[in-house]
Amino acid sequence: MKNLPDIEKLDREFVWHPFTQMSEWEKDRNVLIERGEGVFLYDIYGNKYIDGVSSLWVNVHGHNNPELNEALKEQIDKISHSTLLGLSNVPSAILAEKLVEIAPKNLKKVFYSDSGSTSVEIAIKVAFQYFRQKGSAYKNKKKIIAATSAYHGDTIGSVSVGGIELFHSIYKPLLFETIRITYPYCYRCPFNMKYAACGLHCAKEAEKIIKVHAEESCALIIEPMIQGASGMITMPPGYMKKIERACKDNGVLLILDEVATGFGRTGKMFAAFHEDILPDAMCVAKGITGGYLPMAATLFTKEIYDGFLGGCSDNKTFFHGHTYTGNQLAAACAVKSLELFKKYRLIDKIQPLIARLNELLSDFRHLESVGDLRSIGIMAGIELVRDKASKEPFLPEERIGHKVVLNARENGVIIRPLGDTIVIMPPLVIDEKTLDDLMSVIYDSVKKIAG
Repeated sequence: MKNLPDIEKLDREFVWHPFTQMSEWEKDRNVLIERGEGVFLYDIYGNKYIDGVSSLWVNVHGHNNPELNEALKEQIDKISHSTLLGLSNVPSAILAEKLVEIAPKNLKKVFYSDSGSTSVEIAIKVAFQYFRQKGSAYKNKKKIIAATSAYHGDTIGSVSVGGIELFHSIYKPLLFETIRITYPYCYRCPFNMKYAACGLHCAKEAEKIIKVHAEESCALIIEPMIQGASGMITMPPGYMKKIERACKDNGVLLILDEVATGFGRTGKMFAAFHEDILPDAMCVAKGITGGYLPMAATLFTKEIYDGFLGGCSDNKTFFHGHTYTGNQLAAACAVKSLELFKKYRLIDKIQPLIARLNELLSDFRHLESVGDLRSIGIMAGIELVRDKASKEPFLPEERIGHKVVLNARENGVIIRPLGDTIVIMPPLVIDEKTLDDLMSVIYDSVKKIAG
């Protein structure tokens, strides 16, 4: 084992970090994580940090969870991987049943992949191919409708339906054309209206767009109840239900991207349950294995699945798959994770934590730099602004959100901003005292850095 300074040197010399300007990397005091325990991370020098973003929104039951550890060890002693192409395996079959049991009731089939991006790619490709195979009457249904400021992943297809200029604009020459509806952003309403006096004007506009483009659109994809990477932007009640109805009425498949919102994050197992949404497809990843291993799944209705059945000469096969699709180690962790949800009644258990988080967030309202507070379940965003009255943002080059995060890190908290929106998304098993400590450090860091 190399000594600690050597590890830091190796990281700086050889590792290219995601979503990171590496010329800036040398300037910050960076943290190399060595181990985790519960909701805490420990760096190579033994410093302890609250994991305030669940290691990028994936950790559910805490780090180094003994029951998940044991499930992984048991599976390793049997087999770590065999292909799902032309073969089956035990844990992926068990997991598929469990996912269907907890998903919206109309979803009956599970297609595995390895990340949120790939789960979205699968949904898009299936929607396109589904209508191609329905006959010549549907030959024009080729396009995808997506929301403004959406984030659905980093592959070319998922970037095409994404809408964050900072991340996606450079790749425009590579992307396919997407039809846009306006995602509700009540704090900065693009229609200059006020909720609820607006009567959900954004939903009405979306309904019109869906209707006008129905004949050329195979599907609409959306993040239900809250947009994650665009800044934790929450939907007003009723918006999602109107989108669902417009899709059903106009023959457009509805794809829910529950990569960030799934597995308890919004206070329900899936965000779809907040308004009883029945999608045609649903993408899940991140928390599916409890934060242990990469895995994703795209769930479909039986009607869509049946559209791919036929003889080999019919060429209706879905020619898509990844080497590690349905991997046994990941599936075993996911099965155990779902068992832990049930065993510890985790969805019920987090309800008091959600209430406590909202109480703690309310303390931020009087800070001059806090423009908006947005939350659902144990997902929250604090949008920082230069001027509270005018909602004037800080200049990007000031990097206020980044500085707040660095200050919090010096005080034992790991968080990550989305621009100048501070994201809070700890593991679901965080206790109230640790939640209080987490929010106290964030409060002090916002107050110190942003004023």
